[in-house]
Amino acid sequence: MFTPPGMGYDRAITVFSPDGRLFQVEYAMEAVRKGFTTLGIKCSEGIVLVAEKRKLLPLIDFSSLEKIFKVDEHIGMTYAGFPFDARVLIDRARTEAQINRILYDEPIDVEVLTRKISDIMQLYTQHGGVRPFGVSLLIAGVDLNGPRLFMTEPSGAYAGYMARVIGAGSQPATEYLEKNYRHDLTLNEALILGINALKPVIEGALEPQKLEIGVISIKDGKFRKLSEDEIAGKLKQIG
Repeated sequence: MFTPPGMGYDRAITVFSPDGRLFQVEYAMEAVRKGFTTLGIKCSEGIVLVAEKRKLLPLIDFSSLEKIFKVDEHIGMTYAGFPFDARVLIDRARTEAQINRILYDEPIDVEVLTRKISDIMQLYTQHGGVRPFGVSLLIAGVDLNGPRLFMTEPSGAYAGYMARVIGAGSQPATEYLEKNYRHDLTLNEALILGINALKPVIEGALEPQKLEIGVISIKDGKFRKLSEDEIAGKLKQIG
């Protein structure tokens, strides 16, 4: 593609570099890599989402910080990257889930929702005057196909995973999961595994308010977030 004089390959989202790269998309991925760490683990009994919460300012209200969100009765979502970009996409996901219920009188398939959100993210990689979303999403849910866990990228690509970590501490947490993940994990074991994977990432002592946890069990197919007291109980199990 011809590049006008004075225009760098990283200044316009629609300009490819000579080796076929879109630098703006790669910069968006860098924003994801610097985000707070979050992970998802799929097991035979359901799915667990575990996210790191960090107090950036001394006077901030910890309870106002949210990293894991309920999208529909059977779907939860978390992210790494820019919170403001994540908020827009999560609100759109909630809208799509409700549209599906109104049109078809049934909960939306987890991969269908993932594809719809990924299509929006891809759209923002091919138009001038916009930028890619600086966020990756973990979308977890239980549908007719059982437990499902997907990750989206700023490019609009997505894939399904057994377990996935995104954010600044993804490397050590991923290595821990690769060594300790089993396909026959119970939901409680998956929860403990997720907390242990985030342990090296958490600054200071591991405390309930520094974690946010969401679970979806195949027994009822309902997404819910654990309270601080429930998280404290899980931390006691770990010791």
